[in-house]
Amino acid sequence: MKIFIITDLEGASGVYQFDQTRDKQSPLFREAAGYLMDDIAAVVRGLRESGANEIIVLDGHGGGRTFIPHLMVVGAKYLTGSVPHQKWGLDKKCAGLIMLGYHAMCGTKDGVLNHTQSSRLEARYWYNGVESGEIAQGAIYAGHFNVPAIMVSGDEATCREARSFLGKHCVTVAVKKGITREGALLYPFEETRKALYEGAKRAVAAIPFCKPYKLRMPIRAKREGFVFDQCPSQTRLVTSECKITDTSNYAWQSTPTIEPKTLR
Repeated sequence: MKIFIITDLEGASGVYQFDQTRDKQSPLFREAAGYLMDDIAAVVRGLRESGANEIIVLDGHGGGRTFIPHLMVVGAKYLTGSVPHQKWGLDKKCAGLIMLGYHAMCGTKDGVLNHTQSSRLEARYWYNGVESGEIAQGAIYAGHFNVPAIMVSGDEATCREARSFLGKHCVTVAVKKGITREGALLYPFEETRKALYEGAKRAVAAIPFCKPYKLRMPIRAKREGFVFDQCPSQTRLVTSECKITDTSNYAWQSTPTIEPKTLR
């Protein structure tokens, strides 16, 4: 049984401010990365005990370089750095996708560190008329390979969003509760790691009931975000639209802009 895990950093245990997630050389970032590694370890242990014999963990935060090698637990393989999208390892052989350390979409009032792709540009995305965040984006990509999302972790708003897009059978694990965009009610690490471990075991049991998340093709995509020119007074809110005809390459969702095209 092969399980693929995509990680983000904003939804990890103990993370609640952007200063923990942006500057990869800062002590705050390295500390937060350590929190994520312990979250990963709890999930890997739960998956292994439930029969997963191949686990691939992708460093999905800001182009990689978040993982700390000496904190990698036995039982999984870890992808980080500049990894070509087509070689990430998420394929039809996977039994399920886990999105670990995720966050709610841009504009979610009780979503700590909420954003979609870029918090600096305040980007928002719509697919076939439905506003969607990174949870839906990850699930669409997996759906191309007929792989269901079986578990999502983050704050309570993230879990609520996951259930609304992926259904009741996808296991959700809340490791904190968002109060404001950079304020949260944190839960003790001992509790969150236990919840992640148990959630991973429940996720394996839920595989037969989870279905791949797919949208009608071609996907009508719209992106809205700020463009910063020479000075702050020239900041513009730009909306662009296009059709997505191929979701097999992860780049369609992670690119900072969607090039304007005529919708037919």
